[in-house]
Amino acid sequence: MMRNTNHTTHEGSELFPGSELEGELAVDVYQTPLEIVIRSPIAGVKEEDVDVQILGDMVSIRGKREQEETTEEKDYFAQECYWGAFSKTVRLPLSEVDVERASAVMKNGVLTVRIPRVEKTKSKKLKIQKE
Repeated sequence: MMRNTNHTTHEGSELFPGSELEGELAVDVYQTPLEIVIRSPIAGVKEEDVDVQILGDMVSIRGKREQEETTEEKDYFAQECYWGAFSKTVRLPLSEVDVERASAVMKNGVLTVRIPRVEKTKSKKLKIQKE
């Protein structure tokens, strides 16, 4: 489900030049022992029309859903679908992640981003050296 958030802008974007309004993408974010997973249904969007970026502890997903036909406003009985640019920024949990091994896959209209967690060593034996 996407919400129309009229206050969101991203002027100058490579994917959406001149675009001012965007819908907010709904996401599920969860962790497993090995990775952090972000899932979002974005049916009707081509893979090349979605941009996923990881910067520090933030994951940004942007895209655009094109309406294939134009219908007059007066001809609608209901209009609940969002057409146009959409985005979502997700802050990652504090655990360390390996952005180099992250992946994004689109299957059956669902985008899945997987970001492997870096295993932290919880203990380490130190060797005592002579001075």
